[in-house]
Parts: sequence; structure tokens; C-alpha cells
Amino acid sequence: MSEIPETASGGVVWHSSPPGSIYDYIRVASFSIGPDGLVEQWSRRAVDLFGVTADEARGKDPVEAFMPTELRERGHRKVREILDGKEWTGLVPFRVPGEDRAHGIAEMYVMPSETQSGERAALCIVVDVRALRRIETDLAASQAIFGQSPFGFLLFGTDLTVKRANRRFATVFGGSADDHRGRTVHDYLGRAEADRMTAALRSVLETGESVTDLEIIGAAPGARDRRHWAVNLYRVHSGSGRPIGVAGLGIDITRRHNAAREAASARRNLALLNEAGARIGTTLDLEATARELLDVAVPGFCDLASVDLYQGLLTGDEAPPGRWGSSHDVGYGAGSAELRRVAVASAVSDTPRRTDERQEPDSGCCGPERIAVGAVHRYPFNSPCAGALRTGRLRTVPGVDGDLVQSTLVVPMVAHDIVVGLVQFSRTKGSEPFGDRDRALAVELAARAAVCIDNARLYRREHERALILQRSLLPPGDPEAAGLDIACRYLPGTTATEVGGDWFDVIELPGHRTALVIGDVMGRGLRAAVAMGELRTAVRTLAQLDLEPAEVLSHLDEIARGLGAPIGAQQSRTHKSRGPELSEVYLATCVYAVYDPVTRRCTFANAGHLPPVLVEPGEEALLLDVPPGMPLGVGGEPFEEVELELPEGALLALYTDGLVESRDHPLDEGLSAFRRALTDPARPLEDVCDRVLNTLDTGHGEDDIALLLARIQGLPSEAVGDWRLPREPRSVGRARELARAQLGAWGLEALVDTVELLVSELVTNALRYGEGEIRLRLLRDRTLVCEVWDAGLVQPRRRRAKDTDEGGRGLQLVGLLSSSWGSRRTPRGKTVWFELDLPDGEGTAEPTVEQLLSMF
Repeated sequence: MSEIPETASGGVVWHSSPPGSIYDYIRVASFSIGPDGLVEQWSRRAVDLFGVTADEARGKDPVEAFMPTELRERGHRKVREILDGKEWTGLVPFRVPGEDRAHGIAEMYVMPSETQSGERAALCIVVDVRALRRIETDLAASQAIFGQSPFGFLLFGTDLTVKRANRRFATVFGGSADDHRGRTVHDYLGRAEADRMTAALRSVLETGESVTDLEIIGAAPGARDRRHWAVNLYRVHSGSGRPIGVAGLGIDITRRHNAAREAASARRNLALLNEAGARIGTTLDLEATARELLDVAVPGFCDLASVDLYQGLLTGDEAPPGRWGSSHDVGYGAGSAELRRVAVASAVSDTPRRTDERQEPDSGCCGPERIAVGAVHRYPFNSPCAGALRTGRLRTVPGVDGDLVQSTLVVPMVAHDIVVGLVQFSRTKGSEPFGDRDRALAVELAARAAVCIDNARLYRREHERALILQRSLLPPGDPEAAGLDIACRYLPGTTATEVGGDWFDVIELPGHRTALVIGDVMGRGLRAAVAMGELRTAVRTLAQLDLEPAEVLSHLDEIARGLGAPIGAQQSRTHKSRGPELSEVYLATCVYAVYDPVTRRCTFANAGHLPPVLVEPGEEALLLDVPPGMPLGVGGEPFEEVELELPEGALLALYTDGLVESRDHPLDEGLSAFRRALTDPARPLEDVCDRVLNTLDTGHGEDDIALLLARIQGLPSEAVGDWRLPREPRSVGRARELARAQLGAWGLEALVDTVELLVSELVTNALRYGEGEIRLRLLRDRTLVCEVWDAGLVQPRRRRAKDTDEGGRGLQLVGLLSSSWGSRRTPRGKTVWFELDLPDGEGTAEPTVEQLLSMF
């Protein structure tokens, strides 16, 4: 109840609480339980809380109806205690009928009662705990926002008196926050400002329209200076929407006013800086950047200007530019090191020269008018110019008698604590003298140009190194693969662009299979080339493990994410002033395909790369539908595989985006043109590569280009021997017979003894340690490969047998007599293989007697 007023007769008139009172938020409900433990009365609040009408609740067991199953036994026990006359208070989980899980938590107060007949019953008062927690949270959040605000905060009541003030307001106007309760704006402001503020408060309270940035001028108690405040006012409502006051937020904007008064004098400098940002550094040419600086400075900032750069920087010396701030000269940083005058600009008709011929040329600073463009010179060690170069700080050099130059600002060009050169700004007599803002602007202009010049220097060096690194990481010569005719092209970007991270590779796998890889590291420069090299090395390493394509990409994804790890502690110590650094987060796209020439099946996995293109004989080129997946380095998503059977004579093309995308041509157009260029796949692959590169508009070196073409040939059936053997001891002899017969058919009698011995070892191991049926396969191409399959999952492991061991030398023998051997997982088991050179090749050396005896 909100109020209980008395009438003239002394009676009491009861008024209901307005909507939005605290009871509406707490949601108090009640119901009663009869002597039989069933619900007798059910309040409307209970209907809202539990979602059950009174008709549905009366006559029901509240424990069975509203409590979760696992709590019902305990609930019945509590009801019996209550009906025995015991009071109880606690938290009770409740559920909505029809749902098994707990729906909410109620705080329940149970009081025993009696019926008219004297039987024991109970009255239950229920409060929704969630509503209480929300109220507590809202009050805490309101207090935190109000009390911790860095701005003055006032809450005015409907009578326009202060109901509440925060600590920040009290800090400015004195006293504690409670001392300001009941005051009005007239207690803080002069009459005119207080009346204006009062009118604004009244308008906000009546209309509900907020007021923003109402500027109020006044002085804090005890202070003489007038302050400027920007006041924001908005009406505050109760939960039912009834206006209860006006909130005011005040921000001190005195500094903003002071800054505005100074803005007019700085506009010219700001405009000049904007122009510098747009015009300086448009190229990566050192001399052009110096000229761009002078084009901005003359005549907008000064009458004469010149730029000197260190000679070593221009000639590409590896010695680093000097770092200033040390007690000794380092590299280019020595104030007397050689410089070259690269640019001069003048805004006067005739370049003013010194009129005092008695002035010693090396006694002062060599101004813009004294050295010709292109001249290599040194500043005297004790001159202002040399001092500016050593310290990295601006120097002001006044003009001398008879000199047309009034004063000169000598500004070292510093980028990342590195001095790259010197710029001089001069004003002739009659011009406005340089002021503090002019000196700050001169430093800013020189710094911007220095960063561009240093970037150009670093780019030139990085581009050369990245190009060397990139070329060293590409496959040497023409790749070869069993059952494939391969041709490739790699075109790096021009010198006008940074080196990219494109790469391709052809990797021989066991069983005459071949992995075809193409990828592109997103980004450019030396780090992209290094990341490319790391990923390419990782691919070759993972390929030797003979993993499935999707597994290879998953491991590469982890490696790519590791490339963005923090740089080592040693480098962090080198840059203590800037703290530890992080390398870039590298992303890369990649297609990894494994081709089996026996089955002519190819398994593809794609990590965000452009899809491969397949041209079947007599058909148009098609983009293979390989799920693209996420780029390497993103993480969190698995990669999918697609296995396709490729017809004999088909052409498979892998490529990077530099081939099909440029600034002038969208990707769709480039892909269509690429497919059209592959319409004659029967031509020699080298001719097809040339046709593609000559036909497509590749953006004239905007990006690196990698192209890998493979024509499908497959192994002929007569080059494959494939047999299945039962799981029994006599299969060992049968395997030897089959291998001997197949080698005789191929004319490889010289390998019969070795193959028989090694086949016996592998089949014996499959019988002893493997599972299921055994499969023997011989493949003849450039080498001879023997594979033994079984359903066992345990991989063989070569070990060194002791002198007393009776066995354990089988794999040791395989490793000794074969050129290579290994094992790999298959979808239904494992494959153990070995490889032998053909007799007409270089072959492997026959084992010596000592080597053979060492195994026994």
C-alpha cells in the first residue's frame, strides 16, 4: 500500500500501490495445504509464478506436481513435518507441469495453521529467487555506474531539488555527496545560468525530451577561473513509466574551449600535414620521396629547403644506419659520414646566397643554397648539421649579417630510432620567424619522410633477400613422377611489388604414388617467403609419414598457427624499450593431392585454395568440386577429402590466384579464361604452360604465379602384380613363387633372390603379427616396389637384435638389402613396403659378408 490517508471522520481510506512498486518485482505468491497434504487455495500470483491455474492446482499434491522427481521423497518428508506443526524455510527447485527438469528456484516460507475443525494445515509464502537476484544485481550495477562515473552526476527530483550526487560532483563543489541533497541549481550557479538550467530541467521533466551538450559557465567554490561544462539532461522513470526526476551528467570542457581558441593558428599546419600524408611516400624510390617532401614544404612552410641522405644508404650498403642517443658514433650515424644532396627547392626567383665571402664555408651549417644536387659531401664535426645528426634533435641556426636567410631549421630524419638523413628548412628575411609550432611541424614532416625513406630502403633489401630465398625453396629442375607427365611454371612478381608466398611441390610417395602440392601464404615480403619455406618443408616431412591428405592439412594448420607465436626472448631483450613483439599471424591456402598410378585415383584435400581444374580427353575444362575448407592458420575446422578416378590422358591443373586474378579482372573472368586456355590438353605440357601464360592477362607481375600441370598416364596392367594370400603358413612359399614368376616375366631375374628373401620376411611378419587376409603387390616403374598388406594396425618397428636373440633381424635385413622401406596406415590395416633399384640403374651395393654375419 502506498498510503493510508485519514478522512475527516477519522476513518481510513485504503489505496492500492501504483504499478511498478517493489511488490511487482519481487513476485510474492501464496497457497495453502490442507490436512491431507493437498493444495486448497491457490493465489493469482502463484498462477503467474508456476504457470498453473487455480482449478488445475487445487486438490493436487504440490510435491508431485511441482518438484523434480529426484527431490519428491524429501519433499513428502518435509510436508509431513509441517503438518505435524513444524515451521520451515528454504530454497525449493520447482518445475512447470509437463517438464521434468527444474524450471526455477523459489524461496518458500511454510507456516503451520489449523482448519475450523482443528485439523493441521499449512500456509506457504513463495518468492521467486531469480527476481530477488535481478533486483540485487540492478541495484549493484546502478550504484557502480553512479558512484564510479568520472563525470559529475546529479539526480533531481520532480521538485527540481537534488536527490542524489556522486563523489565526482562532490569533489568539484565540496563536501560529501550526501551534503548536496535538497539543494537547487541556484546554490551552484549565478542567477542567469541557474535560471537557464532550471528552465532546461523543467522542460525535460514535462516533455521527456533529452537535452545534450547544454553549455553552462560558472566557477567552482573557492576558484577564480571560470569553467565551462557541457550538461546532458534526461528524464528518469520508474518501472511503471512514471516520471520520478531528471538525471544530469556534467563534463568539464574548459580545455576544449582553450584548444578551440588555439585551433585557428594550427589550421595551416594541419592542412600541411594532411597534404604531406597524401603526397609523401607514394613511391618506394628514395630520391622521389625526398622531392615529395620539398614539394609539400616549399612554399607552404618555408622559402628554401634541401634533403641530404647518407651515401651508404643510397648505395645499398649492408651497414645499418646510425642509431642516435648513444655516446659514440655508429655506422651512418657518425655526424661526419658522407651524405649526398638529393633534392633542393626554392620559392624565390633567385636562390639567395651568402653575401659575406669572408664567411668560412665550414664554420657553420651548409644551408640549402650552398651544395648542388647530387654532390657527395661531409659536414664538419663541430657544425650544427653534424650535431643534429649525432643527437637526432632539431637545431635552429640563425642567419648571419649579410645573409638573405633569416633562420634555418636543421632537422635530422629519424625513423624507428634510425637517422637516415638531414632536411633543412629556411625562411628568408621578411618572412614570419619560425615558432614552436613550426618547429614541431618540421620534425613531423621530416619524420614522415624518414619513415617512407627507411621503408623504401628496407623494402629494397627485403625484396632481394626474399627473392633469393624464394627461388632456393622451389623444386629444382623438372619434377618426375610415376604415371604422370608433369610441367610447371613459376613467375615471381616484378620488382615493383613485394615477393609473395606462392609455392608448389611434387613429392614421391611409397607405392609409386605422388603428392601434388600447391599453396599461397597470404601476405608478401620476406616473412611470407620464410613462412612459405617452413610450410613447404613441413609438407615434405608430413608426406614422408604417408598421412591422408586431410591429416596433412590438419597438421599444417597447427604449424601455420604456430608461425604467429611471440618472437624469442633474445629479440625482446634487443628491443627493451618497445617490449616483446609478435610476428604476423600467417594464413595460407593449400591443395594437397595424392595420386595412385595403379588405380588412377587421386585424393584431394583443400585448405581455402582455388579448386583444381580437370580436362578429360574431348571434354571442356571443369573446376573440381573439392570442399574448400578454411585457410591454414585459422584452426577449428576439419578438412574434407574427395577421391576421384582420373581417366587416362586427362590433364590436372593446380595454380595460384596470381594467374587468374588481377586488379583489372575479377576472379570469375580469370577462371573462365584459364579454362579456355586448357582446351587442347593433348599438346605437349610445356606448350600448354606457355599457351596459358601467353593467353591470360596476369596483371603484369602484380602477384607471384605458380602453375603445376600433370597429365594422367597410369601404370599399365602388365607392370602390376597383385595377389591375395590366405592366412596360413604355406602362404610364405606361395608368395615367393609368385614373386619369382612375376620377376621372370619382367626380365628381372637379377633381383629374384633378394626379392624372395625380403618377401618372405614381410609375409612372415604379416602372419605372425598381423591380422586378416594378406595381400602381395609388385609394381614396376622406374624402380621395383613390393607391398604386403594385412588388417593389423600395429606398425612394424625396426630394432637392433642382441647377439643372443634368435629373431628380430627381419626388418634389419629388409633395411640393409633394399634402397628404402617403410609402412603406412590404410583404411583397413597397414601396408609394409620396400623398394629396389632396377638392375640397369645405379643399384644398391650388395651387402658385405660382415654385414650379413652381424645380423646373426
